[in-house]
Amino acid sequence: MSETPAVRPPTTRRDETADLLHGRLVPDPYRWLEDPDSEDTREWVRQQNEATEAALSALPHRDWFTATMRAVVDQPRLGTPLRRAGRYLQTRNDGSQAQDVWYVADSLTELVSGGGRVLVDPNTLSEDGTASIGSVAVSRDGQRVAWTVSTGGSDWQEIRVADLDGAPLADEPVVMTKFCVPTWLPDGRSYLYLAYPEAERADAAGTETGDVGRAHLMRHRLGTDPAQDELVHTDPDQPRLSIHAEVSDDERWLVTTFSVGTERTNRLWVWPLTAGEDGTVIGDPVRLVDTADAEYEPVAVADGRLLVHTDAGAPLGRITAVDLVDAVDGAPAVWVEVVPEGEDALAAAVVMGDVVVTEHLVDATPVLQRWSLGGKLLGRLSVEGGSLLALDGDPGNPEGFVGLSTVTDPQRSWVVDAATGTVTALSRPDSSAPRLDVVTTRQRAVSADGTEVPYFVIRRRDLDGPAPTLLWGYGGFKIPVAADYRPGWSAWLAAGGTVAIANLRGGGEYGSEWYDQGRLAAKQNVFDDFIAVGEHLLATGVTGPGQLVIHGRSNGGLLVGAVMTQRPDLAAVALPSVGVLDMLRFHRFTIGAAWKSDYGDPDVAEDFEVLWRYSPLHNVAVDTRYPATLVTTGDHDDRVVPLHSHKFVAQLQYATRGEAPVLTRIDTSAGHGAGRPRHKVAAEWADQLAFAAFHTGLVPPPTA
Repeated sequence: MSETPAVRPPTTRRDETADLLHGRLVPDPYRWLEDPDSEDTREWVRQQNEATEAALSALPHRDWFTATMRAVVDQPRLGTPLRRAGRYLQTRNDGSQAQDVWYVADSLTELVSGGGRVLVDPNTLSEDGTASIGSVAVSRDGQRVAWTVSTGGSDWQEIRVADLDGAPLADEPVVMTKFCVPTWLPDGRSYLYLAYPEAERADAAGTETGDVGRAHLMRHRLGTDPAQDELVHTDPDQPRLSIHAEVSDDERWLVTTFSVGTERTNRLWVWPLTAGEDGTVIGDPVRLVDTADAEYEPVAVADGRLLVHTDAGAPLGRITAVDLVDAVDGAPAVWVEVVPEGEDALAAAVVMGDVVVTEHLVDATPVLQRWSLGGKLLGRLSVEGGSLLALDGDPGNPEGFVGLSTVTDPQRSWVVDAATGTVTALSRPDSSAPRLDVVTTRQRAVSADGTEVPYFVIRRRDLDGPAPTLLWGYGGFKIPVAADYRPGWSAWLAAGGTVAIANLRGGGEYGSEWYDQGRLAAKQNVFDDFIAVGEHLLATGVTGPGQLVIHGRSNGGLLVGAVMTQRPDLAAVALPSVGVLDMLRFHRFTIGAAWKSDYGDPDVAEDFEVLWRYSPLHNVAVDTRYPATLVTTGDHDDRVVPLHSHKFVAQLQYATRGEAPVLTRIDTSAGHGAGRPRHKVAAEWADQLAFAAFHTGLVPPPTA
């Protein structure tokens, strides 16, 4: 391996800022980088990006990965169809568009034959392709559509409304929201959304850092000033209130859940809905579950019963039901089991007609089953894939839709007849991308406390012997990790590398107990699990010394940061992306305080001591040889604000004494990841993979 040109990032100014926290003096010499609008921070970003670009442009295989990634993302795409109010919706991309376009058709036959008309085209909303659609909601009467638009990757979204024929509503104001899908009320003249009146919102949404505050469930009536919107519910005693609201398919109930931040426990209320002269009347709530002692996720209202996916008394999950009419009449809620807890984690469920379709994770791989509303197992759906993308249906129709992906295939879709169990594969767009012949195997490592940690290994069938290996992990928030599709993995595999995907504690692959073993005071288990998988890859010869790359995004960026500071000798390359890296101040910025569910509260002494021991920023040791590191973030990331990455990079550059570079790639008009245009997706992956290939000795074949 030839040496990369000696491109040195600029020296970052340090000052004497420090806090006395729980009796411990904690230096914070780069706190000035927390202000994204200061001239000093902007100049630092400019100089860092300039140094990074100089280093990346000198990499011998950057052009190969750039061309390969463009070939990967420049393919036509078809999303899994949805049925709403008797119409059929689908996203499409001809391979040249920055963002997917939403189409609507009157029949499934028309839709899947390529017909229909454009419903929403985000490519017309910005010149640089960074305006993206977060959600689309069709009114119950099928007359109107509301969608949310994000600009530059921000979590802030505008709600816009049009007739379903595409004509914008005259004089309809834009409503701002975050973390919600607009919910139409049955009258078709008003919708519910979440507002955050306590939040700081900069003129250029996405660059602010202030606390977002509690959610307020609001009702907006079309044609009125948002300042006059009605408050449906908030909780002044809960500063971290999160709300989810949906209207039942029979239009008789508003079903709401309330949680604290990202806690996986919640309260569950239903509100009766009736017709009134001035639109839908929302009655007084019935508090079905008013103690957040478990997770209660609404599935659907069918035959007058609310079906709920819960882990109450069932760590792997089950489905129970309650009669809503009895509950409204004041009778005590009587819960009846519909789908019992099994041997595998219940991950999702929908109702299609009078059939419940469930997704269970069998060793982190989705299996779909059919159940009667009376609780009888009817059989398994014959669909296969590594990760579930879409599972859609409603009690009014046995027709539903399933979307799955694999490591090398971004989307497969089926239409389901739940009554018979018949599945029909939908046509896929023609693709010029080469089909990789890969083999996926299941392996298990043993963590520090003796727990088995499963992981996937994906490599080309013709590959023999150790190879540079990209190890991916997340391990948090009860989010299951599967052998799913990510664009960069196809390029890494095509180059001759191996991909490993770890199922760490803190995720949802094996139920609530697996999750609990990887959060709060047990968070170190996640890092130990990841280290164990890395060591197992080396011990079994999947990869060799100097060939391991560790990669993760968001909470996975924290994972990479913690592992590289605890075991700087483990990996040759570290790729922490949009990571939570300052664990003593994460709760002070935007939505960060919501994450106390997994991380704890730095203002509590016991939690502080746990966080202090693994916070990546505070565990960078001077005169230590760290892996070659490329930190990535976006200047409009208002979820995990870029100050985490900035301060971590500055500390690493100050402390490292090895020859391996520490670089940061700060994308412009980019947020936490959702809604990025395809050219930005391709460019970031190309740079990460070219960097990883160079520092692990991976040499791609002559042509992409």
